[in-house]
Amino acid sequence: MKKPVLTPKYFEKTAVAVAISLLIFLIFTLSAVIAFEFKYAGKIYPNVYVDGIPFGGKTQKDIENYWLNRNKTFMDASFEFRSGDMVATASGMELAIGYDASLSARQAYLVGRSGNFIPDLKTKILTKYINVKPLFRYDTGIIDQILDDFSASLDIPAQDALFSFKNGKVTAFKPSLPGRIVNADMSRQLFADAIQSLIVSPAALKVIEIPVDTVEPVITTDKANIFGIKELIGTGYSEFSGSITGRIHNVALAADRFNGVLISPGETLSFNKTLGDVSAATGYQQAYIIKDGRTILGDGGGVCQVSTTLFRAALNAGLPIVERHAHAYRVHYYEEGGFKAGMDATVFDPTADLKITNDTGGYVLIQTRTDLDNLNLTFDLYGQKDSRISEVYDIKVWDITPPPEPLYQDDPTLKTGVVKQVDWAAWGAKASFKYRVTRGSEILQDSTFFSSYRPWKAVYLKGTME
Repeated sequence: MKKPVLTPKYFEKTAVAVAISLLIFLIFTLSAVIAFEFKYAGKIYPNVYVDGIPFGGKTQKDIENYWLNRNKTFMDASFEFRSGDMVATASGMELAIGYDASLSARQAYLVGRSGNFIPDLKTKILTKYINVKPLFRYDTGIIDQILDDFSASLDIPAQDALFSFKNGKVTAFKPSLPGRIVNADMSRQLFADAIQSLIVSPAALKVIEIPVDTVEPVITTDKANIFGIKELIGTGYSEFSGSITGRIHNVALAADRFNGVLISPGETLSFNKTLGDVSAATGYQQAYIIKDGRTILGDGGGVCQVSTTLFRAALNAGLPIVERHAHAYRVHYYEEGGFKAGMDATVFDPTADLKITNDTGGYVLIQTRTDLDNLNLTFDLYGQKDSRISEVYDIKVWDITPPPEPLYQDDPTLKTGVVKQVDWAAWGAKASFKYRVTRGSEILQDSTFFSSYRPWKAVYLKGTME
């Protein structure tokens, strides 16, 4: 068979034929694309699903209507939160429960419409399945508020055991008690489960039982004899003769807050934190306090008698004093019983605290004794001695200055003609003492405590009540 002769004319005809075929293909493809786009103008592309449901050929409005219809199940339902006799209710309408219909519709419509021709063409033509996950939402703020309300009513902190030292052993005088707390995370999950169950089984009311967990105390009564507390390691003493009734009450109340408290090994005790809130709501009475340079009635007058006594006990026990503040002026209560100026410690939450660290290696038990007949206070610290020796020495008082003239203040609660002294003149001074704690050849503490007291005037109240 004779082969055809490949002439230039032959190649020219072939090129024309290929070009015509390619043009026809491009025209056909372009026509198909135009027809495809025309068919789905304003509609979802055929390979797009929302939550596994095909919405190809549908409009955004169709998707919105679908999810809004699905949302009726949630909007028509009510939710009842329960724990014992406590009940809180919220409707699906209030909680705005449901799928975000507009967002789902918009996300589905934008599939293949990013504006990038090649990626969009691939998405529309080559991708067989694109699933858009609908956003399901509800007002979490309302749920949080409901759970906060339950917590406020139901939560009870665990009560650690408080101990008393008698006859060489620790015995519990205030037993430990378990607490309880609302399990907020599980409650939220139960609410989410209740919502999901509506999809399978619609109901007008869903009841969620609020789970409450038991909180065990850290220090339980059965640990009373494992703390290694064997003996008295330090004592602090102060007197408060001449205090008014409210101040005496406050001293006894504040001291009782510390009675039986255990300080763990290595723990730093905060006086303010241990004492807690000082107000009429917690049982404190009004007594005279110094505020803004005036003697006025205020809740908790007398609390510094307790902090001063604890300070002295810690010094006697040889414990590290992490934070201590002197009073602004000399208070006569703190120089009674043979004490010189400078052996006091003032507290005022949150600016002034007394902090003591237990570095003994064992537990330290605080015992308080308030003698209301003789008006004195004692702090006893029990633990286990480790051969440390505590010294308070080189006590100095200098730069003594006289008090100003007395101050007389009108008092409408006293009858006219009655004059009552509520504060006593105090001489100003500077004071210091050295504090050294040793254990054999080891120096555990070596510091100096300094106080600067300004002179203070006597204060008298003059009755003005007719």
